[in-house]
Amino acid sequence: MIQIRKSGILLHPTSLPGPYGIGDFGPSAYQFIDFLAEAGQTVWQILPLGPTGYGDSPYQCFSAFAGNPWLISPEKLREYGILEEDDFEGQPDFGDGPVDYGAVISWKRDLLGIAYQNFMESSSKELVSEFEGFRREMVGWLPDYSLFMALKEESGYQGWTEWNPKLVKREPAALEEARSRLADSVRRHEFILFLFFKQWWKLRHYTNLKGIRIIGDMPIYAAHDSSDVWANR
Repeated sequence: MIQIRKSGILLHPTSLPGPYGIGDFGPSAYQFIDFLAEAGQTVWQILPLGPTGYGDSPYQCFSAFAGNPWLISPEKLREYGILEEDDFEGQPDFGDGPVDYGAVISWKRDLLGIAYQNFMESSSKELVSEFEGFRREMVGWLPDYSLFMALKEESGYQGWTEWNPKLVKREPAALEEARSRLADSVRRHEFILFLFFKQWWKLRHYTNLKGIRIIGDMPIYAAHDSSDVWANR
């Protein structure tokens, strides 16, 4: 068996430079891939890309299947026509230091909410079709995750063991009532995940074109406070 020696760089996307307080799948990611190719590197190693929970650690995620919404590029959302220049008014000056996760999450959560509202009010048929196709493709885990996040949001981000006992036990009637009551929030979380994967898949395609292989990572154990554990308890 012939083994080919490879070299590359370990750099999580959150460490990429940019004006939004945290690295993302925007222009800096593509520039980094170009740099790797020009430097003769063939590997980009990253940490887990899941939605981070307490402590903002990529090894403590709310889902093993979903993606981290804070990696979504606001600039790409402008390209999709779901954000306008006015939507960036009030953007904090994040500076060039370490990530201030509290400030980043607060601002990006609001910005993604605006993008969702703009999508619901007026969006291209092509983007709507892509979103519905994504929902069908991810039916094995997306409904549980989006409901989990909607319930977590409603509870002030309590752990699922602290919710209404009927929801903790996943009684069908309680789940149906919650899904109906929180329908807009559920759909918003689905849409945010759609944006994440739309951008991630395009970035992965670009790395392939440049001859760069991505070495990913994943948590060894599912976090207890995650949609995976709640859905399969």
